[in-house]
Amino acid sequence: MPQATVHLLRHGEVYNPDGVLYGRLPEFHLSELGRQMAVTLAEHFSARAAQGANIVHLAASPLTRAQETARPISEALGLEIATEERIIEAANYFEGLQVSRAEIFKPKHWPMLRNPLRPSWGEPYKEQAARVAAAVQDARLRAIELGGEGSEAILVSHQLPIWATRLSAEGKPLWHDPRKRECTLTSVTSLVFDDAGSLLRVDYSEPAAALLPGASSTPGA
Repeated sequence: MPQATVHLLRHGEVYNPDGVLYGRLPEFHLSELGRQMAVTLAEHFSARAAQGANIVHLAASPLTRAQETARPISEALGLEIATEERIIEAANYFEGLQVSRAEIFKPKHWPMLRNPLRPSWGEPYKEQAARVAAAVQDARLRAIELGGEGSEAILVSHQLPIWATRLSAEGKPLWHDPRKRECTLTSVTSLVFDDAGSLLRVDYSEPAAALLPGASSTPGA
């Protein structure tokens, strides 16, 4: 039996009719579809709990969309939502803009594009992975404290921090093509730890896959 599992859950679809990169902006709520996704995830984790999964800890990014995604899970499992600042969305220079090639490549933005490997337009990938990994370790220890061996924790976060953390955990380069991230809306990236507290494996699933067709997802959000 694994010592503990920490599930990194991406939030559901956001109501964003203007198509801006919302980043860390406040008051971006889930859409109606996003709320359905959140309920589907709550049903998924409830089913796992009914089958014996010992899910004992739930935390979410402070951003509205993450808190709203966590709420149905909280109600279904009877867990309070802890707010975890370290799993917040990545800082991004383009926050608040309608992100398109026409906008990004305006001359005034060129200095921010000088190093896509870092990336120069936002929080470095290494810093994102480091802060989320620290939160994951604390969640692992908290799960063991609350539920003992084999316990599980859920952290509701955002696509880029989750993806950077997964790449780091798998020993892969952190720079990447954003279009090729395996981290859909309300997907679950699970970090499974062995008895020594070392990473055993990374699992990935999409419990709300049936709701993904037609869902919007602003690039980089």
